Amino acid sequence: MSDKSAAEQIDAIIQKQSDWRGIRLKQLRRIILSADVELTEEIKWRMRSRPEGIPVWSSNGIICFANILKNSVRLTFPKGARLNDPLKLFNSRLDSRTVRAIDYFQDSDVNAASEVALKTLIETAAKLNLMQ
Repeated sequence: MSDKSAAEQIDAIIQKQSDWRGIRLKQLRRIILSADVELTEEIKWRMRSRPEGIPVWSSNGIICFANILKNSVRLTFPKGARLNDPLKLFNSRLDSRTVRAIDYFQDSDVNAASEVALKTLIETAAKLNLMQ
């Protein structure tokens, strides 16, 4: 357990990455936090292989969490299968009955349209959490 706030711990996770993945996570975090939802940042699931934990964004339940993988930064939505995704951002965990994820690769284009679509997914996930 750390004496630092969750925001400070997420800052440290971002700074630990010396390549494009830290930049991408910082960009995605900015988009997530700019969605029109009251979000809480948390760190969960500390384990031996990942002692710093996993960044999580919640609003009446988990909205999404971020994993830094070898070749991507993955945003996982635990209730993603129930979310409308007209721009087809979800590109991972598509066979799951509940979870959907978005893998952002080094060459992934996070343009204005995909930024708006990600914000919409976050807002919709927050509304879904309120219904349960």
